[in-house]
Amino acid sequence: MSTIMLGLPKGSLQETTFAMMKKAGWNISSGSRSYVPRIDDPEIHVRLIRAQEISRYVENGHLDAGMTGHDWIIENGSDVVEVSELIYSKQGMNPVRWVLAVPNDSNIQSVKDLEGKRIATEAVGITRRYLEEKGVNAEVEFSWGATEVKAPELVDAIVEITETGSSLRANNLRIVETILTSTTRLIANKQAWDDSWKRRKIERIALMLQGVLAADKKVMIKLNVQAEHLDAVANQLPSMHAPTINNLRTEGWYSIETVMEEKDVRAILPELKAAGAVDIIELSLNKVVP
Repeated sequence: MSTIMLGLPKGSLQETTFAMMKKAGWNISSGSRSYVPRIDDPEIHVRLIRAQEISRYVENGHLDAGMTGHDWIIENGSDVVEVSELIYSKQGMNPVRWVLAVPNDSNIQSVKDLEGKRIATEAVGITRRYLEEKGVNAEVEFSWGATEVKAPELVDAIVEITETGSSLRANNLRIVETILTSTTRLIANKQAWDDSWKRRKIERIALMLQGVLAADKKVMIKLNVQAEHLDAVANQLPSMHAPTINNLRTEGWYSIETVMEEKDVRAILPELKAAGAVDIIELSLNKVVP
């Protein structure tokens, strides 16, 4: 049997990734200390690896494919195939940012003020390239963690990843500039991508994951309506293409269903009810594949 080796991120993204894979159709289970999870697909073997390392293992062929941040692909300089952008993070479906941050009372107002200063970060390569682009000479040191607490006693500034900025604010830091915006990517080894079976399998994984992300924050609305109110109700319904309308067995009655943004339901549902809709049902979605 042909198989692929798939690397998934261990750590902060692990729970969100497992949940997304479940919605896509794959159940993955793993003990707290296990790096070899079980998956209900005999054609896939999974390894849990830190996101920072996945692109290197995909590039050298130890993994056929993997999910990691675009930032780590850049940091590692990995030569891989970026199959699909998957916009999600540990706290939601949003990109993350690498930002330059300094203490609130620092005199540093822009990257130019870092000339001759010291910066701590886990993303050393990204930071050095950014400084070079800006024509700034500064010392960049690798941080093993707890980077926020190092300024101002140990360093003048930090470059740290953030989703909301709350951790930076809690440590009395302010953002000076955004260095890089990053999203998760499904990547493939170039030799694996040239293998027709592996490529097809990886593309199917990408399709199902994109379907999960497309369904995020969308719901299906189903309702019944009498013929005399059909146009008034149908004309108010948003949809991906057009609402689906079917005859019910009861003469003069119709069933309508459509997919719409969940945030719009609270405004539209009362209007639908007032226009004559009855038996209104809101359903969550796992996947939407255009």
